[in-house]
Amino acid sequence: MNEIENLVASAVIHWRTAEQGGRPSGPPTVPVYMATAVFVLGDDSEVQPGWPASAEQLSILLQKTGERDDGRWECLVGFLVPELARPHVRAGAELIVLEGPRAVATAQVGAVLASSEDQ
Repeated sequence: MNEIENLVASAVIHWRTAEQGGRPSGPPTVPVYMATAVFVLGDDSEVQPGWPASAEQLSILLQKTGERDDGRWECLVGFLVPELARPHVRAGAELIVLEGPRAVATAQVGAVLASSEDQ
């Protein structure tokens, strides 16, 4: 996949280093990175055993549009099933990007993009 067709939001992504438990090979190099993600909803980590791996996961799509001086990525965000994500997508929402049970990145939504259903 070279670009996301159904955009949901823009976000800033912070990739964890290998030492922090992130990807051993560093950030992905594909045009559109596909993984699973969970929304950070309050204090889930305190009440849900195995969180975030045990949380309700969504398939996320990330397309890099730029890189900040501190190494964080600016990305466009989509989901394989956008209607499941939309109730949680708002400016400032936080997500944890997972590869299997391992958290490899965090994301903060910057802007919500209008869907074709909204127009």
